[in-house]
Amino acid sequence: MEPTPEILAARAKLMAKFGDASRVGGKGTIRRTKRPSQKVGGSDDKKLQGTMKKLGCHPIPQIEEVNMFMENGQVIHFKNPKLQASIPANVFVVSGHNESKPLQDLLPGIATQLGAENIMALKKIAEQAFAAQAAQKDGDDVPDLVGNFEDVSKQ
Repeated sequence: MEPTPEILAARAKLMAKFGDASRVGGKGTIRRTKRPSQKVGGSDDKKLQGTMKKLGCHPIPQIEEVNMFMENGQVIHFKNPKLQASIPANVFVVSGHNESKPLQDLLPGIATQLGAENIMALKKIAEQAFAAQAAQKDGDDVPDLVGNFEDVSKQ
């Protein structure tokens, strides 16, 4: 359904009255060519730093890595993190680039950091590796020779 000529005339009259919608102020002001972008994210870090200061957190320098062990066998690994702590408030803040890796990927270097529950996970990983290795050995057996190959080669 198309608009009637009366509706089209009313729309044209409104457009003439109000003009361009991109005008910031009244008649005679400069037209806005681009919208200003909203700046987001800077205040969150400042609020966090203010809260950390209230708790009495101080930076701890020269920490090379931080590993957090999860129940599913994954390890959250931070390399060269920024570490802040407040011992009386029992607050530790670890920030920086992190990666989630399986326990066996970090194994030689983190063996001293493993707790009792992680030792059990390590035992499970070792059992799975031995089972996989045993299954592989069973599949790699050379079959017994059937027949005489010299007779076939003489033909």
